[in-house]
Amino acid sequence: MASTFRSFLNSPVGPKTTHFWGPVANWGFVVGLVDMNKPPEMISGNMTAAMCVYSALIMRFAWMVQPRNYLLLSCHASNETVQLYQLSRWARANG
Repeated sequence: MASTFRSFLNSPVGPKTTHFWGPVANWGFVVGLVDMNKPPEMISGNMTAAMCVYSALIMRFAWMVQPRNYLLLSCHASNETVQLYQLSRWARANG
């Protein structure tokens, strides 16, 4: 158990690197944006679309970078899901 933890601690994507702390901080986007009770009139279509593009680009980066950053990928996949849902709510309200 100790050697597994030590291995994770010293890995190229472990908690001593930005490959770990960047995605952990990005989870704040997902947690903060899950406001499903917000009235659709308050959703900015332009900003939500921009966040969709941003998350898609970062997901591609997380997949292509070596070593692959699965934590960053999962964070932005979750954010993409939330943003697409919010964008669909905005489109239904304004369509």
